Amino acid sequence: MTFDTQQASALLRRMFDAAIAAAQPSLTLARHLPERPKGRTIVIGAGKASAAMAQAFENAWPWALEGLVVTRYGYAVPCERVEIVEAAHPVPDTAGYDAARRMLELVSGLTEDDLVVSLISGGGSALLPLPLAGISLEDKQQINRELLKSGATITEINCVRRHLSAIKGGRLAAACYPARVCNLLLSDVPGDDPIDIASGPTVPDPTSREDALDIVRRYGLEVPTHVMRALESDAAETVKPGDVLLPPIDTTLIATPRMALQAAASVAHEAGLAVHLLGDAIEGNSRDVGLVLGALALESANHQLFPSPCVLMSGGETTVTVRGKGRGGRNVEFLLALALTLRGDTRIHALAGDTDGVDGQEEIAGAIVTPDTLQRAWALGIRPQDALTNNDGHGFFEALGNAVVTGPTFTNVNDFRAILIAP
Repeated sequence: MTFDTQQASALLRRMFDAAIAAAQPSLTLARHLPERPKGRTIVIGAGKASAAMAQAFENAWPWALEGLVVTRYGYAVPCERVEIVEAAHPVPDTAGYDAARRMLELVSGLTEDDLVVSLISGGGSALLPLPLAGISLEDKQQINRELLKSGATITEINCVRRHLSAIKGGRLAAACYPARVCNLLLSDVPGDDPIDIASGPTVPDPTSREDALDIVRRYGLEVPTHVMRALESDAAETVKPGDVLLPPIDTTLIATPRMALQAAASVAHEAGLAVHLLGDAIEGNSRDVGLVLGALALESANHQLFPSPCVLMSGGETTVTVRGKGRGGRNVEFLLALALTLRGDTRIHALAGDTDGVDGQEEIAGAIVTPDTLQRAWALGIRPQDALTNNDGHGFFEALGNAVVTGPTFTNVNDFRAILIAP
């Protein structure tokens, strides 16, 4: 079995598309509907997939409902009974701030006969930027930028976000009391912990403000003095498991990274390839992961660690510490480090991309590495190692014509990585 560059790239793209398709709310949400309440049904939500989730819920729910959902600019879909608001991601804006405030108002004054359906997906943290008293939206924007370029894991980033928020860390769930809360979640985080999906607005938080302070100190984040004072105060503490302020909560994951990877694996199997899933929750520095997976790919190609032909697949969320003048992007940074490790091995191709269609802050999902990636770059006068040092993976792959652009995918189950090893 042999693959030329065009065939290998096409197969990898079909796998990526299958992963995205498997995580569409229209396919997964309807099977998890809650019982109809005696009273009102209120739909709330936030995240890159939340509008698509609201549409899927509307289509499956024949009874009365009302609601408010906030999603990323460009990710709105038509809904008849749920208001869809678009806001900025990953750095929040006033549209998200206003939507968060209105969402708290919407769920106030409910009764135990009412039902709140919470549709939460990745990206919801930035889309619900309602800070604690004494902290401004500008403060939140600055802290968000600091967190994104710090190299902190998504779990660490969300811990800080929760403790600076007036709506996350279970606070939105507490506002729903005594109404029943049904969480339908689409996971984009390693480990699928609900508290880390959009920083857990409708689930209790077992972490503490001391945990958040440790993270701020660990990464040397530049945080204004008044924000540090707020983080050190009792007001920063989130709603804990077992708190009497919490209503009855039922939480279901309607799509996860593993489900998406399994769908992609089916495409590879149909093409006659063995699939080795290395994990759906890989974290760490993007370039370090690229070096390690590149070494595994070479060992497989040369010494049959994983007998070829095969595909090495993984998911998770790596991080980029932006020190250069490039635009970052964890998937393209991973791929650039991978290409440098492979050194043009003619048997190995790879694709990595974010299933939400946005790698970092770019409207680009990721990219493809081919055996001639480095050679073509040198021919254009581009030095791959310089591009990596400058955190300029996006510029590098755009110049080669190997960027993967999907447009809005209306889902978000984290990163997808596939390395195809031919005989």
